[in-house]
Amino acid sequence: MKLAVPLLLLAVISAALSAVSAALPKVPAVYVFGDSTADVGNNNYLPGKDAKADFPHYGVDFPHQTPTGRFSNGYNTIDFLAIHMGFKRSPPPYVAVVNKPHPLILRGRRGVSFASGGSGILDSTGTTITMTKQIQDFAAHESNIASRVTSAVAKGLLSKSVFLISSGGNDVFAFFFATGGNATADQTEQFYNVMITNYTTHLKALYDLGARKFALINVPPVGCCPISRVRHPLGACLDGLNTLTKGFNDRVSVLVKNLSSEMEGMKYTIGNSYNVVMSIVSDPAGVGYKDVSSACCGLGKLGAEVMCSPNTTFCTNRNEFLFWDRIHPTHATSEKAGFALYGGASEYASPINLKQLVES
Repeated sequence: MKLAVPLLLLAVISAALSAVSAALPKVPAVYVFGDSTADVGNNNYLPGKDAKADFPHYGVDFPHQTPTGRFSNGYNTIDFLAIHMGFKRSPPPYVAVVNKPHPLILRGRRGVSFASGGSGILDSTGTTITMTKQIQDFAAHESNIASRVTSAVAKGLLSKSVFLISSGGNDVFAFFFATGGNATADQTEQFYNVMITNYTTHLKALYDLGARKFALINVPPVGCCPISRVRHPLGACLDGLNTLTKGFNDRVSVLVKNLSSEMEGMKYTIGNSYNVVMSIVSDPAGVGYKDVSSACCGLGKLGAEVMCSPNTTFCTNRNEFLFWDRIHPTHATSEKAGFALYGGASEYASPINLKQLVES
């Protein structure tokens, strides 16, 4: 009986230490680039009202019901991936921290999000912070880190950090609707070529700045978003838009495979958000969803004719909806995606998953 208490205490302490260890960051930092699927507030600081989510009902399920600039009722997928890597949530938006003292961030820890809603692989897409500018901002940040911890230390930290990129959907949308969904094979191939050329430039620029661990998230089936479905007489997915998306995703897979053989030390995972969303669309009940076609927040047909705003309604059963607004997923969907992309099978992340990339 005398041993029972010490052994019990040891078990409790061991469990507590395990929990703490699990909560510690598994990589020095996470650097995020992309569009509204990753933006956590950079657009809040831009002039005008386009591509912003800094108002209700966005953030209704975020801590303290705060509209942070995330295009979600709560967290986005990047938040959950960051949580899996041992962080509290996504790193903060660059525009919010660039002129403020953040010792950890300026010493190459935690990371920064450069993502901007409305942007694309192409700098001609959108009117927000282009991918080229996002990478330029990272270059300035990298220089600040090196000035504080030496170039050699900065190089080591960056080589172990994860560079997350979630972009391409806005480019696909823009091309598809600009051509009325009737692009010729030559036009489509030209679009793919321009996209891949630009994506190559962006990846090489990040590599030259010290990135070695790349986590790309491919474009989801945007033809199944409410804003796309509302254009179909039966509210179905726009197959042509999904086909265009899949064609781009396939080419990105080939691109990154080739680059990894050319660029020494490069390791990567591609999170297959396309397959994650399609698996939910094909079997909603399997994940406890009742609606995979409508926006939880919005008005009109499928909640997609009027964008989510303080003047629109929003559903109370948000955990049963695939989409929060007419384009973006709910907190619940992002959580599911986070699990699949971080530790899932090759159907959802390949050639390795993010967990394997982090531990490599």
